[in-house]
Amino acid sequence: MKGIVEQRAVELAEYIVENNATVRAAAQKFGVSKSTVHMDITKRLRISNPPLYFSVRKVLDTNKAERHIRGGLATKEKYSK
Repeated sequence: MKGIVEQRAVELAEYIVENNATVRAAAQKFGVSKSTVHMDITKRLRISNPPLYFSVRKVLDTNKAERHIRGGLATKEKYSK
């Protein structure tokens, strides 16, 4: 069972890095919860594959810094109709 979880963490991380994806997008793509994605990336991947962890961390930090902009644009679009 442990190998399956670690493999999922690597697959999630590779997907996020390759597609510059958000946690929500990765969760939807793999059919798991956002909490599972977050746990796999922050806990499991950090121990099993540190270089990949730091690559994913850069993408997630960028997404976190930009999320207020995406939210504002979504609100603008919602009320402009």
